[in-house]
Amino acid sequence: MNKNNSKTAARVLLGAGLIYAGVSHLTFARREFRAQVPDYVPLSKDDTVVYSGIAEIALGTALVIAPQKYRRAVGRIAGLFFTAVFPGNTAQYTKRRNAFGLDTDKKRLIRLLFQPALVAWALESTSPVKPTNKLP
Repeated sequence: MNKNNSKTAARVLLGAGLIYAGVSHLTFARREFRAQVPDYVPLSKDDTVVYSGIAEIALGTALVIAPQKYRRAVGRIAGLFFTAVFPGNTAQYTKRRNAFGLDTDKKRLIRLLFQPALVAWALESTSPVKPTNKLP
């Protein structure tokens, strides 16, 4: 698989994952997502989950269908989104809230390590493919 196809697959997979997560915010996992909302958020936990779910669906859709010239910008926005929701993951850890099978401090701490990977995934999968210097 060439670099362009790899990036496309990674971008579409991330977009599909965001769409799935967004739908789950609005439906079957809504209660569990409330465990990740920090207490200081000025909206109700349920409203926060709904709005973040809508944002994830929109962002995931943009990752999948954005024309080439907008992909880098969409990737940066996705990276910012993953950074913005990190306090929710931190709140789940510090408040010892069980959700999504994260029922120990160790599991919740390991989950925190995945957030930087999501930021990197968003940025790398939407960055332009650098031309190779292969001679004919």
